[in-house]
Amino acid sequence: MSKLVLFNKPFDVLCQFTDQEGRSTLKDYIDIADIYAAGRLDRDSEGLLLLTDDGKLQNRISNPKFKQPKTYWVQIEGEIDDQALIQLRKGVELKDGRTRPAQAKKISEPENLWPRIPPIRERKNIPTSWLQLTITEGRNRQVRRMTAAVGFPTLRLIRYKIGRWSLQDIEPGQYRVLDLPAR
Repeated sequence: MSKLVLFNKPFDVLCQFTDQEGRSTLKDYIDIADIYAAGRLDRDSEGLLLLTDDGKLQNRISNPKFKQPKTYWVQIEGEIDDQALIQLRKGVELKDGRTRPAQAKKISEPENLWPRIPPIRERKNIPTSWLQLTITEGRNRQVRRMTAAVGFPTLRLIRYKIGRWSLQDIEPGQYRVLDLPAR
């Protein structure tokens, strides 16, 4: 059996088990030996991180050639408009090339969303809105760069789903272990 760990990574936690600078890492939350992250999530992002003890599964989840869809809830500065959503759906030109088309839609603030600690910076005279964005690549800080490219900087980024796995019923800092048949 292979182990797959679904972890709800809190804000300001590194996606590694050690840190020379004493910052918060996976070791502060997960006490399972010999598992490794399948992909990364920036320190200033929250949400689903998958870890496994199966190298083939790790590659299948994190390798861009398998085009594993990743769904994010994104709080942005400003009221997202149809033109920006259309741009995201067509693909956005970034410094490292055009992104693949994304699934993008405006949503209400997700239900049962936990508070971020510390809270995001909000400006009284600028509204914020939420969108759900699904991408099939994993460039460095891609979602943040995409929303900025269409004129709406990201304030809060939560990865909700990778492939068929989601954060459903997993609180921040908590994890669920799945035993999967060996491949």
